[in-house]
Amino acid sequence: MVLPCRNEAPALPGLLARMPAGYRAIVVDNGSTDGSAAVARAHGARVITVTEPGYGAAVHAGVLAADDGVVCVMDADGSFDPAQLPAVAGPVHDGDAELATGRRRPVARGVWPVHARAANALLAHRLRRTTGLDVHDIGPMRAARRSGLLALDLRDRRFGYPLELLIAAGRAGWRVAEIDVDYLPRAAGTRSKVTGTALGTARAIRDMSRVLSR
Repeated sequence: MVLPCRNEAPALPGLLARMPAGYRAIVVDNGSTDGSAAVARAHGARVITVTEPGYGAAVHAGVLAADDGVVCVMDADGSFDPAQLPAVAGPVHDGDAELATGRRRPVARGVWPVHARAANALLAHRLRRTTGLDVHDIGPMRAARRSGLLALDLRDRRFGYPLELLIAAGRAGWRVAEIDVDYLPRAAGTRSKVTGTALGTARAIRDMSRVLSR
């Protein structure tokens, strides 16, 4: 279970306490200044440090550090419920899909800002036209086999990583399952690097647009 992390100390205790049985947390500290790494270790997680900035850099390092088998990835800000990981990983475990992704379903108003939801919908529409995959969310919760992820040879190390993964999966003929997951308010004291501000969303769109244009 890979948790890319940058300044998520307030969210980590509750998140790690809810990790389902059989899921081992690898917290990938990507430049935190709030003691996230120490908090993660104190709550039983394995912690690795990545100096290269970027979401893709953190996820890739976590995949490399994971054991062979099915690897799950989830944001560390408390916006997803770890109890839903088995539902996401299930299609991959059962051999029904090579990649499973979570489709965010907000549990309350304001959880998913309008600017971020609109940007996601636009990118998902372009992705469906580009790959033919029936997906509706470029979501940050997913599961795949480690060997398969490494074989795709993904290169993006910033916010374009999730989109590059879906494009590569489509080109490789992977079966992709999309599973509804709850999208929760983030833990107090944390803020999304993407949806928290319009600027963060714009940066993510820029990175993902570069992936689409390749």
